[in-house]
Amino acid sequence: MTTRRLGFVQAINEALDVALSADESVFALGEDIQEPGGGGFGIHKGLGTKHGADRVRLTPISEQAIMGAAIGAAISGMRPVAEIMLMNFINVCMDQLVNHAAKLRYMSGGRTPVPLTVRTATGTGGGFGAQHSDMLEAQLVHAAGLKVVVPSNPADAKGLLLSCIFDEDPCVFVEMTGLYFASKGDVPEGDYRVPLGKAGIARAGSDVTVLTYGRQVSDCLAVAEGLATEGIGVEVVDLRTLQPLDTATILGSVGRTKRAIVVHEAGRRAGFGAELAATIYSELFGELAAPIARVAGPDTPVPYAKSLEEAYLPGPPKIEAAIRAALK
Repeated sequence: MTTRRLGFVQAINEALDVALSADESVFALGEDIQEPGGGGFGIHKGLGTKHGADRVRLTPISEQAIMGAAIGAAISGMRPVAEIMLMNFINVCMDQLVNHAAKLRYMSGGRTPVPLTVRTATGTGGGFGAQHSDMLEAQLVHAAGLKVVVPSNPADAKGLLLSCIFDEDPCVFVEMTGLYFASKGDVPEGDYRVPLGKAGIARAGSDVTVLTYGRQVSDCLAVAEGLATEGIGVEVVDLRTLQPLDTATILGSVGRTKRAIVVHEAGRRAGFGAELAATIYSELFGELAAPIARVAGPDTPVPYAKSLEEAYLPGPPKIEAAIRAALK
């Protein structure tokens, strides 16, 4: 398999290009996604020129319009890839996404698939302020019928996005903005796909399992590498897909290490980590050597000041402290 070094933005752009080239029913829509900029983060750069304005469609600044048009297109046989520029704005079109896209297949006895992909960006650390930085993945996982994907590296970003676009159910593809500016990675050429619902073992270890996704995967890997010099084996599980969830990989890893740390950027209370902890406790309670720890953002709005943003993040020092506490 031939690979090239691509950044996160380039990998997503390439996935969109592959999908647009492979299937005439695929089209992208969103605010400001046409040339010359290709969107707020340049994700669509060059695609409008290559595929035309009908395939890379500019929309009004209205999340309700974007989502409504995308759902209508999806149930009519198209495969829209709708960009909701920032994740907080999904709340503006939540009725269409949760009450319609997520439920139409169920309510029609399986006769109405909704092959819709919603791309959205978010994350702390970019100075976007409280109304533009929230991780709302737990809110979306709670909406039965949606698939929720959070990639952590360029290869997975390309492979998971292509799997979403050609899936028959509505998928929300969450891009953490901190990864847009992270280092490049090896990305396979062509129509490369990563299956939905399958976690990855980002690093093997025997002493403690760290469960995470998105931007925090790189932080957890850095901590694991540092602790390895002390003979501590940290297994890092990159969940990749939160719904459907790969419980077999999660339970298999924690069953071996007997300890679990859950790391996510969203606030701790009612965060996705609570679901992971409950799942592990229900299956492995008698086998655990330590309580499950959750390392997460505080239960506050995301601050704007850079110093406070950095303090908000569940960074390496907090992750390392949780691992050391679990090993005592």
